[in-house]
Amino acid sequence: MKGSRSLWFTALVLVQALPGTPVHAFSLVTPQSNATLVVPAGEPECVRLAVQDFVSDVYKITGQTLAVVPRWEDGGPNRVVVATVRVPDSSALLARVAPGVSEALQGRWESYRVESDGDQLVIAGSDERGTMFGLYALIESHLGVDPLYRWSSRAPAHRTSLSWDSIQLSSGEPTFKFRGWFINDEDLLTGWKESGGKRKLDYPYYADVVPREVMQAIAESLVRSRCNLIIPASFIDILNPPEEALVQECARRGVFISQHHVEPLGVSAFSFFNYWKQRGRELKYSYFSHPREVEEVWRAYAKKWSSYPNVIWQLGLRGIADRPMWMADPATPQSDADRGALISAAMAAQVKILDEVGAPAPRYQTATLWAEGSQLNEQKLLTLPKGTIVVFSDNSPGWKWQRDFFTTPRQPGYAYGVYYHHALIGSGPHLAQVPSPRKTHECLQLAASHGAASLVICNVSNIREFVLGIDATAKMTWNLADFDPERWLDQWIATRFSTEQATLARAYRSYFETWQVHPTQGVPFLMDGQMLQTGTSLLRQLTQRFQADSANPVSAVDSTHATPSPTDARQDAFWAGIRDLHPTSSRGSLIQGAGAQRAGFTRVQRLVDSVVARLPAEEARFLQDNLGFQTGLALQLSAWLEDVTLATEAAETGNLPVSREALARAEAALLQILTQAEEYCWGPWRHWYRGSTKLNLQGALQRTRDVRTLADTRLRVPHPQSSTTK
Repeated sequence: MKGSRSLWFTALVLVQALPGTPVHAFSLVTPQSNATLVVPAGEPECVRLAVQDFVSDVYKITGQTLAVVPRWEDGGPNRVVVATVRVPDSSALLARVAPGVSEALQGRWESYRVESDGDQLVIAGSDERGTMFGLYALIESHLGVDPLYRWSSRAPAHRTSLSWDSIQLSSGEPTFKFRGWFINDEDLLTGWKESGGKRKLDYPYYADVVPREVMQAIAESLVRSRCNLIIPASFIDILNPPEEALVQECARRGVFISQHHVEPLGVSAFSFFNYWKQRGRELKYSYFSHPREVEEVWRAYAKKWSSYPNVIWQLGLRGIADRPMWMADPATPQSDADRGALISAAMAAQVKILDEVGAPAPRYQTATLWAEGSQLNEQKLLTLPKGTIVVFSDNSPGWKWQRDFFTTPRQPGYAYGVYYHHALIGSGPHLAQVPSPRKTHECLQLAASHGAASLVICNVSNIREFVLGIDATAKMTWNLADFDPERWLDQWIATRFSTEQATLARAYRSYFETWQVHPTQGVPFLMDGQMLQTGTSLLRQLTQRFQADSANPVSAVDSTHATPSPTDARQDAFWAGIRDLHPTSSRGSLIQGAGAQRAGFTRVQRLVDSVVARLPAEEARFLQDNLGFQTGLALQLSAWLEDVTLATEAAETGNLPVSREALARAEAALLQILTQAEEYCWGPWRHWYRGSTKLNLQGALQRTRDVRTLADTRLRVPHPQSSTTK
């Protein structure tokens, strides 16, 4: 591994031989011989897959292939024993070759010990996940393999031998019992490779299924990061074989599998429609209007999901496309109290269905209090079934917890966890990372100190854009007490870059600090999605103005507020729950904030440019992908929004030449992003932006061009077809 060994590798105790004591080195690979892996026959599939990863990593580093045998007697002079305490054959082997290890791990959750003694290395886990996490801990700390290498494109350093004086890694139980990823709004993942199959849903997104091999890479990265929970996709329909394949790949890895908060018992509105269309009926998706029909679908899907182990069942009641159920059926009662009672009745029915279908034990169930769920819970209008893990949500930009997190008493018979956004569609982040490790740590410290450490599920969207935050979160959720975000960031940089570390630390910190925070709501208000939505709204206003007949001009738009909040139009639990998605901002604050971001990201870009030529090629590529491109995107989007806002103000005062010039600069800014994106989509990442439909940069460019064309028409400026269209 290049750079200094990580001091932040939490929950590991790396014991070096003391001066004066005999040293018995363990050799995994030498020019003369290789160790043999002993994996008893009863070890589950997830452990065997981890062993395969270990063998593959050793081959990538040394060119040598380790043999895997089922019995101690079949091994060579150096042996690596991989054994799980809960597996009888493995427990018996541990008692024979490593007395005391089984007793130390007995009854613990996902704990491991990795110990060398001369020609033997033992990797033992309290359960199957503990064993595989012990393997991955060794792979990261001693082989130098990035847990997220599939998304960072970082290869481990080549070596001819792998030997260590002493290895002793041990873990306690993780701080958060369930630690996982929500693969949500996965437009880049679905468009990157050839389709994994078609989905049956009437929705402008998600027509294609993430390919099976991509899900294999996701599940591998999840467990390498020592996480144990995943929601494999948005709106997954397990009765559709290509979508069920995603669940199968996750199940092979031995992790817990859960469902989107719009999919109670695995049923979204789209699954409901598909179920009844196959039976010749088209019904409104409504538990209020069609309770028996909804329960029938819940029961059918619960039976199918029950065929898989380690399911964490989602309880709740929502409508179509991550909206409240009352938006799908206007007949639904209009008071919060009645709506809360309906959701409570639905959850009670879902628990009864799980009892009926015999969902495997131990049974875990969650209620994710996002948007209207948070608001109704705060008003104490929800009755949550006993035994539920109550999952509080952040405010959606991933910046702070909703009020119900603080006001809800922690009661016996329940457990509590949190839902955190590294990524978020609509407002962002989506194409560029925003929450820093320090901000995430602040939120998770609050979760742990407020009795909500049973579960943390992180929205990670397409993964590649968020490898820094994902890695930091994995480390802190495993051992929060020993995690220092500033020290972690310094060590993360030192591990990935062999030189220029001080400059790069300054660049990363400046990047995270540049995102502007709303003065009253205290959340970012100029993230990538927020800027695109705000700018698009302004372009619509300009279109109306330029298209207006001169004899009947569009009245001047109120310049006080450029981004009206949905709560101005509808005061209900849903809009109140997402009030931070698009904070109301004046034109002046947009111009000032976008200008500050443009200036700040320009400084970050200069820091990146000043060091990239002095880095080895692989490190330079990673820096450009992880920081350089995201900085450029944030810079140019800030410039675009600033100029679109200036163009709007100029048009309102009748200064069309100034408006047109600002629109030309805005167009150039988006063209710059798309030019930079070509470099971001290199080699294995070819077509990475092919599926970029959620935050459609091409569409934003076309809208900007269309408005500039209208301005040119008003000014009678020739506007030939651009030859630079991407």
